[in-house]
Amino acid sequence: MILTVTLNAALDITYRLPRLRPHGTNRVTEVSERPGGKGLNVARVLASLGHRTVATGFAGGGTGEALRALLADTGVTDALVPVGGASRRTVAVVDEATGDTTQLNEPGPTVSPAEWDAFLGTYRELLDGARAVALCGSLPPGVPVDVYARLTRAARTAGVPVLLDTSGEPLRRGLAARPDLAKPNADELAALTGSTEPLRAARDARRRGAHAVAASLGPDGMLAVTADGVWQAAPPQRIAGNPTGAGDSAVAGLLSGLVEDLPWPERLSRAVALSAATVRAPAAGEFDVATYEELLTRVVVTDHPSAA
Repeated sequence: MILTVTLNAALDITYRLPRLRPHGTNRVTEVSERPGGKGLNVARVLASLGHRTVATGFAGGGTGEALRALLADTGVTDALVPVGGASRRTVAVVDEATGDTTQLNEPGPTVSPAEWDAFLGTYRELLDGARAVALCGSLPPGVPVDVYARLTRAARTAGVPVLLDTSGEPLRRGLAARPDLAKPNADELAALTGSTEPLRAARDARRRGAHAVAASLGPDGMLAVTADGVWQAAPPQRIAGNPTGAGDSAVAGLLSGLVEDLPWPERLSRAVALSAATVRAPAAGEFDVATYEELLTRVVVTDHPSAA
């Protein structure tokens, strides 16, 4: 099975409206709710791809109950650890006139030392049957900032490959624990390294400890810097829609490719096709199957011209 970790799980709420009018009254035409947070989005896509997936992290309060009820219908095994505080909500407001999305993210519940210890026990038990683990997203209050470094070291001790997808100080510290793959986006790489040139920044991130770095470049696809080479993958055309969760689908593509031992170009093709297909889907953690199948054979993967 594949294990995903979402320490700051959320109930994702998507509002769709004809046009967003700031400072005015907006009438919502469609509302959807999904279990969310980066790792849960990854888990749902992996389950849709046919991989047995277990999701752990924290969930609490009425929001946590709602997201767990929704998770039960996704094919993902729920191993979330209860907390006393209420899980956060994230609200995406989709302006259908422009295609733009405005995102509102709550901070999440404060995790107590006892709740943290309970999670660590669950995590170590789950590693025993895992083929790979994804450590994803932001940290709720009360969780130590070096948490992803600790979880990476525990997974490596258990012989389980690690994909790290976070930002800021948790990313910097997590890289030092030598994850098998880090998946930042271009902005996160720039904040980490000070470089806005993706290849240079990805190489810098790899020198900081990651065995490989796959950088999301938004609508321009993905750049991978690995021990075996450097590749760039791009969709055949730009896809219009809601980009929320597109990076999480890319993580699912990379992680499934890792456990299936696919060559890097095939991993990138899958990741970019899934990411683009998610832009066409109504909510994060989903992808448009027809778009995915169409793009999978059309994603352009090239050896990076600056790889030498």
